[in-house]
Amino acid sequence: MVTVDDVRRLALALPRTEEHLVRDRVKFRIGRIVYLALSRDETGLGFAFPKEERAALVAAEPEKFLLPGAGDLRYHWVEARMAALGVAELAELVTDAWRMCVPAKVARAHLEGGAEVGLPPAPGLESGGPDEAALAAELGRPGLPLAKLLDEYLYVTITHQGS
Repeated sequence: MVTVDDVRRLALALPRTEEHLVRDRVKFRIGRIVYLALSRDETGLGFAFPKEERAALVAAEPEKFLLPGAGDLRYHWVEARMAALGVAELAELVTDAWRMCVPAKVARAHLEGGAEVGLPPAPGLESGGPDEAALAAELGRPGLPLAKLLDEYLYVTITHQGS
């Protein structure tokens, strides 16, 4: 089971991400594009996801994923039950949703370990809290900083998609 703090830590580690409170819901966005949104009761997480793939995702794991409400079906969006997600799976969902919204050169620079000029370090990266330790253990890389864990996880995920 993942928590709001897990979502926050992963999202804010990604370049250009801002957290906002909109109508009593925590949302993470890049500019004006929302790519993650927590439900009001913080048990659900909506995230950017390709429309053409969402039916398969929901059909494969209906206990974990669900379609958005009728008003949001026009968007590239899926919802998940946070209690059913693991930290590694959350990391993949957050970073994939972020990659859908951020310019390609920013995603490329982040994945290659470069940093955008002028951006301060993301809040929470300097702490070695239990959530970071849980992600490191789940990925089998204890002691690696969260930003490097995310980079490595994305690299492995992207390079193994075609195999």
